[in-house]
Amino acid sequence: MDVSLWLWLAVLGLIVGMLAVDLFAHRRAHVIGVREAAAWSAVWVTIGIAFGAWLWWAHGAEFGQQYFAGYLIEKSLAVDNVFVWAIIFTFFAVPREYQHRVLFFGVLGALVFRGAFIAGGAVLIASFGWVLYLFAAFLLWTGIRMLRQRDEHLDPSTSKSLRLFRRYVPMTDAFHGQRFVVRRAGVLVATPLLAVLVLVEVTDVIFAVDSIPAIFAVTDEPFLVFTANAFAILGLRAMYFLLADLIHRFVYLKTGLALVLVWVGVKMLLKVDVLYVPTTVSLAVVTVLIGGSIALSLRATRGQGRSALRPPTDPPFRVATAEETAALEPVWRRSRVATGDQLT
Repeated sequence: MDVSLWLWLAVLGLIVGMLAVDLFAHRRAHVIGVREAAAWSAVWVTIGIAFGAWLWWAHGAEFGQQYFAGYLIEKSLAVDNVFVWAIIFTFFAVPREYQHRVLFFGVLGALVFRGAFIAGGAVLIASFGWVLYLFAAFLLWTGIRMLRQRDEHLDPSTSKSLRLFRRYVPMTDAFHGQRFVVRRAGVLVATPLLAVLVLVEVTDVIFAVDSIPAIFAVTDEPFLVFTANAFAILGLRAMYFLLADLIHRFVYLKTGLALVLVWVGVKMLLKVDVLYVPTTVSLAVVTVLIGGSIALSLRATRGQGRSALRPPTDPPFRVATAEETAALEPVWRRSRVATGDQLT
C-alpha cells in the first residue's frame, strides 16, 4: 500500500482536530448522560466507517476489508477496556462529572503509546520475520488465559502501579475538581485524579500489548494498523458513558474476545508458512464471534436494566470541600510566604 507523507499528515491532522472538538465540547465538568453518549458514539463510529469506506474506494476492496477487520477487532477489545475503566472509577469513587477529563487524556496517551508500539512492531516484522511466530504464540496464550479467567476482574486495591505512585509522588487525599495537580504551602502535589489517570494509562498499555499483535494478524500495513486503532480508540470515551452501567449484561463478551484472539493467533501461524486466510473470511469470523457473544449476552440477561457498579463503603479518596479548594495557591505562580515576598 503506497501511502504518501501528505496522507499521513492529513490523517494526523484529522485526529488532532477531532480531539480538539471533543475537548472543546466537554470543557466544562458535567455528568454525561446516555443520550449524549449515544450521540457522540454515533459520531465517532460514523467517522470510522466513513474513513474505511474511503479506503475501500481509493485503495481497493482488500485494503478496505483489512481496515474494517482491524477496526472491529480493536473496537471489540476496547469494550473490555471500558469495563476495566468502570471498575477503576467505581473503586476510587471518581465523581462522574470529572471522569471525561481523565478519559480524554487517557485516550490521548493511548494514541501515543499505540503509535509507538505499531512503529516498533512494523520494524520488527520487516526485519525479523520469525517475530510473527512470537506474536501468534502470544495471542494464543492470551486468548486461552482469558478463557480460563473470564470470570475474574481487576482489583485496583492490589495495583502495583498505584502503590508505586503513592510511594514516590506527594498526593492529596481529596479530589479538587478536574485538577490533576494543586499547590499547597508552596509545594505541588498530585490529586487522586492524577493517580486514576496513571492507572488508566497503565491499563491502556496492557491492552495495547494484546491488541497490536492481534491487528497485525489481519494486516501488515502500518497505515491501516494505526488508523484502525486510532478511529476505534477515539470513540472510547463516549462508549464508556454509554456502556459503563451495562457491564452486568455482557456476560459472554470476554469469551467472544478470547476466541477472537485465539482465531487471529491461528491465522497468523497459518499465514507464516502454511495458508493465507482471505481477509473476507477473517472479517466474517470476527464479526460472528463478537456479534454472537453480544447477542447471547443480551438474550441471557434480557429484562435487566442499567445498573451502575456499587462504590466501596469506605472509598480511598474524598471530594474536597469548597473551603479547601478556595484555600489552594495558584499552581503556576510559586509563593514565597516565608520571606514575605509573595508572587500573586
